[in-house]
Amino acid sequence: MPQKEMEPAATGAGAGAAAGAEGAAGAKGAAAEGQSAAGDAPTEPEVVRFHMPSPIGELAFELTDRQVTGVHIAPRKKELARYAAFLDLMDDETQDAEFLEELFGRISEYFSGARRRLDVDYSLAGAGVSGFARRVLRETAKIPFGRTRTYGEIAEAAGRPDAYRLVLAALVDNPLPIVVPCHRVTTNKSGIGSYVAGKKAKRWLLEMEKRAAKELAAAASATA
Repeated sequence: MPQKEMEPAATGAGAGAAAGAEGAAGAKGAAAEGQSAAGDAPTEPEVVRFHMPSPIGELAFELTDRQVTGVHIAPRKKELARYAAFLDLMDDETQDAEFLEELFGRISEYFSGARRRLDVDYSLAGAGVSGFARRVLRETAKIPFGRTRTYGEIAEAAGRPDAYRLVLAALVDNPLPIVVPCHRVTTNKSGIGSYVAGKKAKRWLLEMEKRAAKELAAAASATA
């Protein structure tokens, strides 16, 4: 499935999360009371947290109703304790093992250079991003694998050409690194610029993608 940002109204799990227009109108009164049409309390969103290894450090993921709403690179030990180890999570019979295995596989393939797109759903609204920062991250999400854009180019695409520093701040605070590839935004001078996980991690990601893009292009030419 194509990777996409989910709108706030589409944060429920599966088709049952999207109410039809008639159903929404019929349940309006009950919803105002904080209840469903059946009189039950509204269903709490399903939140899953797990961590997994990567070449740039441990990755901690937060999923809300199957959408990525948080990614932390190399979190501190105290913070990491809030997340289950991936293998431990797979032993939990209440979890959707097939979905989680697919997500784990896609992330692993990306870090090996075999996958250009993660193809996972995510929610900037669910991650608490709004306003200009949201526009910045939406433009950042469009940058192709193995390519880069400058902070100035992202500022212009987001509608504020002079807001270089605001773009930098939004990217440094990006709650969804890797999923929204802020490492692909660099300076227009020497150096690669700042990164939420540090310049060493950013440099590794850029070099991996550049190398993998060349290998994938060579393989495609060979089979053409």
